[in-house]
Order: sequence, then C-alpha cells, then structure tokens
Amino acid sequence: MAKVHPETILPIGTSSDKNPIVLTVWKKSLLFGCYGFTVYDSTGNLKFRVDNYTTSGSREIVLMDAFGRTLHTIRRKMLSMVDNFLVYDGEDVVNPRFTVTKHVNVLNSKSLAYVSTSKNWMKRNVRYEIEGSYAHKSCMVYDYTRRQCIADIRRKEAKGGVALGGDVFSLVVQPSTDPAMAMALVIALDQMFDHSRHTFR
Repeated sequence: MAKVHPETILPIGTSSDKNPIVLTVWKKSLLFGCYGFTVYDSTGNLKFRVDNYTTSGSREIVLMDAFGRTLHTIRRKMLSMVDNFLVYDGEDVVNPRFTVTKHVNVLNSKSLAYVSTSKNWMKRNVRYEIEGSYAHKSCMVYDYTRRQCIADIRRKEAKGGVALGGDVFSLVVQPSTDPAMAMALVIALDQMFDHSRHTFR
C-alpha cells in the first residue's frame, strides 16, 4: 500500500505566520477486529487513534492520543429529531464541551452541520459551521461569526497522483484551532454522512 502520512500540502489562506497542521486520517483501527481511525502527523508519527469495537448498542466513541489517553468522548444524543452529537473533554460525560448538529434545511445544501457550545444550537450560540461534502472529502469548517476557515478536509493522493481512496484523507488545521477538536468534528461527520458501514447507535 502507498504511504499514507502527509507530504507537503499548500496551506489555505491565513493571516498567521505559522503554518497549518496537516494530518492524515486513515479510517482503520490499529487493533484487529475493531472499527476506528488512525491519524498521523506530517512526519508519519501517530497523533490520534479511535479503537471502538462495533458492538451492538454502542453509542460512545473515544478519541485518544498516541499513548491511549482519552482526549474526547463523543456520544450520540438520544431521542433527537436530527443527528446530534455531544463532545466531552476526556472521560467526563457530564457537561459537553460542544454539540455537533446535522443541518437539515434543503434550501441551503452547502451546510452539513453546526457546532455550538450548548445542547441547542438554535439559541444563537453557534461557534462553527461546516460546509461542503463529506462523501467527497471536501469540507470546510468556518468560524460562524468571522467566516474564517479554521480547518478543512481534503482528498489525499500519494506520490505520482495515485488516489488513496475515501478511507485516507487529509485534515488541515489552522494554528489557532485545537487539532483534537477538529478530529472530533471529523468523527461526528463520519457518523452523520458515511452510510457505508455500521454506525455507533
């Protein structure tokens, strides 16, 4: 298989002198018999991992660092009219850090989801808006008020222009954004829009 960790990617426009963080996301668990994600930095070192068993009834996903320490716990909100995911810091599942809600307005097909700091994004506390197509691995995460891109998902190709497929893609995170938070958004998007495999319910 072609090497999956990143080569140099041209950054999107940013006012910062620092370069964006470029991660390679591989939809494959490091553990046999598990569904998950393996995320590498630009030098090929392990950055994040998800190793959830696809057991019936599981509705919790754990994002870990390279050493297996829990960074975020992602839970599907039950009894919700639309796909709604609560993201918690660490293993504490009492007060969510933010909520990711699937966009359902057919008149605005660009929007995929909204990220808010409480359980109800309709209360005008939206922090980020996600636009584009997750299926085509072409998504942008915007600051809701300033309309600045803070992270984006891109297709990835190996050297020579060989496509690596939909299970390997790039996550480009701007310097002011927490990469773990951006990866938590990827997990929520995957739950909402990837219907090709079993989802955590």
